[in-house]
Amino acid sequence: MPGPESPRTVITGAGSGIGLCMATAFRDSGAHVLVGDLDEQALAPAREAGLETAVADAGDEDQVAELMRTAGTRLGGLDVLVNNAGIAGPTGPVGELDAGAWRATFDVNIHGQFYAVKHALPLLRRSERPAVINMSSAAGRLGMAGRSAYSASKWAVVGLTRTLASELGEEGIRVNAICPGAVDGPRIRRVIDDKARMLGRPVSEIEALYTGQSSLGRLVTAEDIAATALFLAGPGAAMISGQALAVDGNTEKLY
Repeated sequence: MPGPESPRTVITGAGSGIGLCMATAFRDSGAHVLVGDLDEQALAPAREAGLETAVADAGDEDQVAELMRTAGTRLGGLDVLVNNAGIAGPTGPVGELDAGAWRATFDVNIHGQFYAVKHALPLLRRSERPAVINMSSAAGRLGMAGRSAYSASKWAVVGLTRTLASELGEEGIRVNAICPGAVDGPRIRRVIDDKARMLGRPVSEIEALYTGQSSLGRLVTAEDIAATALFLAGPGAAMISGQALAVDGNTEKLY
């Protein structure tokens, strides 16, 4: 059974990308990690990295409940829940968005986090140092033209985070959110391509806007986010709760 030095950790949507980077960082720090993702194909990179995996569509409450039951069995409990599962949603003017695509964005980005916390609570309540980390976005504190579904869902994550911190604080459960800026990787590259098509501008021009939108003048890396998650889950953050921590190089405007 993992001890205090090896927190039992579930990370949703962690078959690849930011989630996989966090999962390997937690594992390498000594945590006992269970990775959830949409299907076996999505989980393949995590399995190749030697991580424990389980299929769970974050937008399906029954599957999320089963993921938490699996955590109880395979990890022996739960100390850290990282709600990472998310989708980019549609890009375009609000008057042209498909309602189904809008709902699908909320199903994963906010409903999935609710499902995970709801079904993780019995395990977290038995932990000596429970922590929940919800992934929001810079778009969860700033407006983002052409990305209304994504931005609205990520604002909702911050509201959920702050409410849960108040609601669960008396039980010693800390709840925080991470608000990354544009994170380098395939997802942001697709968003840049979509935004360029929407605006009728060259991809290179939109890419330069994204790279230059922070004071530090670069895209965030998955490693930046993993390091922040490790901090929030650890003893150094023992008195940090209800916060939406920006990891965006001081981004003040989103394109």
